[in-house]
Amino acid sequence: MNADLRTAEHPTNKVLLAIFWIYVLVPLAWGVVNTLSQATKLFR
Repeated sequence: MNADLRTAEHPTNKVLLAIFWIYVLVPLAWGVVNTLSQATKLFR
């Protein structure tokens, strides 16, 4: 059964996975950068 799932994989799955990770990581990175910039303002 697992072999059938592996052969049914299409390149579009990798594209969707990449879009998902971009959707997750971009706001996360933006939040981290904003948090660090706010923190550095506190210590100036």
